[in-house]
Amino acid sequence: MTSRNPGAEMLAEALELLRQADRLHRHFCDLNEAAAGGPCWEPPVDIIENERAVIILAALPGVAPDAVKVMTDGASVRIVAERRIHAGSSDFIHRLEIPHGRFERRIELPPGRYEVAGNEVANGCLVLTLVKL
Repeated sequence: MTSRNPGAEMLAEALELLRQADRLHRHFCDLNEAAAGGPCWEPPVDIIENERAVIILAALPGVAPDAVKVMTDGASVRIVAERRIHAGSSDFIHRLEIPHGRFERRIELPPGRYEVAGNEVANGCLVLTLVKL
């Protein structure tokens, strides 16, 4: 006989609701910013630091590598581009789960001085390497 843990079930349900809310938040942009030409979504990122560098992986599915702009002011990095919908005017869209439109992601860097040493797209991710100076 298995015992049920109502607390664990409630936690699992709450976590699923949070995942759904996060998905909705990432997929819908602020209409004011979008109307003004501002960014309407932020790509998710992983930030990994080792002794020599900070490596940033930004998920950019369907974004052309030459369309991505990376800017740094030393304290932060900005990634800017646009993901377009790949559907024609006569196409019927059944589902849009991957965010689209103009995006901008500003990432605060750990304290220190950095130089961009690498900027490549691999497996749908921008891999940005910032060498510590």
